[in-house]
Amino acid sequence: MEVKVFDANGKATSKKVKLSEEIFGIEPNQHAIYLDVKQHLANKRQGTHKAKERAEISGSTKKIKKQKGTGGARAGSIKSGTRVGGGRIFGPRPRNYHFKLNVKLKRLARKSAFAFQAKNDALMIVEDLTMTAPKTQEFISMLTNLKLENEKVLLILGSKNDNVYFSSRNLGKVKVVTADSFNTYDVLNARKVVLAESSLEVIEKILN
Repeated sequence: MEVKVFDANGKATSKKVKLSEEIFGIEPNQHAIYLDVKQHLANKRQGTHKAKERAEISGSTKKIKKQKGTGGARAGSIKSGTRVGGGRIFGPRPRNYHFKLNVKLKRLARKSAFAFQAKNDALMIVEDLTMTAPKTQEFISMLTNLKLENEKVLLILGSKNDNVYFSSRNLGKVKVVTADSFNTYDVLNARKVVLAESSLEVIEKILN
């Protein structure tokens, strides 16, 4: 699969890059994607939720009324979950939502995410960005030139570049990551995935 390389001005250069069929040309595995995204979102949960159950409510332990002969239902405790001010029945408790996935499955999920975006023509290759200083306006101009100013964009760099990262940090629809730190959720959550030319080599090394 050959694709054109664009420059920061949004113009197609004479260069073309060949995308690996083993990554960008496979049939996406929906279940692998589902599991990897599920794990990513689960790991983001704090799990600090807590509600007081009847044993933890402070209140009288005296029996409200006698057991029999009132004509109504039995009532033993003011802390019962059926009463106003009583404890929560089976309330949430602090827990860790993390679960394990095999490395090979996570690798397949990331390949599938790229293949899915490639099928939808949502991949774009650009020349490596060079910025002398963090300039948000300069970054916005680049997005406008690439006709991505209104899109949710994931930009994957070949290596860490603080100037590019700081330039994009104030833009809500743009996320900048390096090729060794992206995840399946980020790739699928973007409407357009922009790959820096140098990132392809790193991605192929990691996923093959």
